[in-house]
Amino acid sequence: MPGTIVQIYEIQTPDEARAMIELGVDHIGSVVTSQSDRHDPVICETVALVRKMGAVSSLIPLYREPEAVFDTLDYHRPHIVHFCDTLDDSHSVEDALALQTVVRRRFPEIRIMRSIPIGRAGGASAAAVLALAARLEALSDYFLTDTLIEGAGDAAGADQPVNDFIGITGLTCDWQVSAQLVAQSRIPVVLAGGISPENVAAGIRQVRPFGVDSCTGTNAVGDNGRPMRFKKDPDRVSTLVAETHRVGG
Repeated sequence: MPGTIVQIYEIQTPDEARAMIELGVDHIGSVVTSQSDRHDPVICETVALVRKMGAVSSLIPLYREPEAVFDTLDYHRPHIVHFCDTLDDSHSVEDALALQTVVRRRFPEIRIMRSIPIGRAGGASAAAVLALAARLEALSDYFLTDTLIEGAGDAAGADQPVNDFIGITGLTCDWQVSAQLVAQSRIPVVLAGGISPENVAAGIRQVRPFGVDSCTGTNAVGDNGRPMRFKKDPDRVSTLVAETHRVGG
């Protein structure tokens, strides 16, 4: 599959963004972790540098209050706004559709990426995933498949590393369901969820996505042996990019 793009997340500084772009990363993802920090000048500089260098900036606001989201987009002006809430009930889906409708109207130049929650292999309902995507497709420009953890919490959203949002699990989602989403979708689909240099080739071969996204799988590892948030391992990113280009063009 030619031209598979690479998206790398939790890039929070201009220097790291520059390093990622020089390694061949196409989409640079940053995260605004709270409403109170939404005017972070360093992230704003990061988004501006990505634009200047000819790459694509993607920004996740980890909150859903509409006016705070709009203010964030006014301040940062990314190429893409990425919504990754868990969408674990019909009310939240309606809220998501309402928010994306207004973003489309107020920020027509900003594309919308929507994470589609998918369970781990054997635990995902293809019918539910495809039905959810069908509802969201008209108001989205990209889908991103990511891993939904379902455990002992009162709601699916409470079981995630960041409550009510999916991502940074380090676990793969059901690639068979992801491949069905790619086949159904009329918009580009990015494969995420535990993507690493070790499995990215297999993921591209099976799912045939528009792009691949990695966060945890390309993070630097701390002294405790666990991935460190907001710090990348350039060697792992370089290998992931090379593997993507080898298999995906």
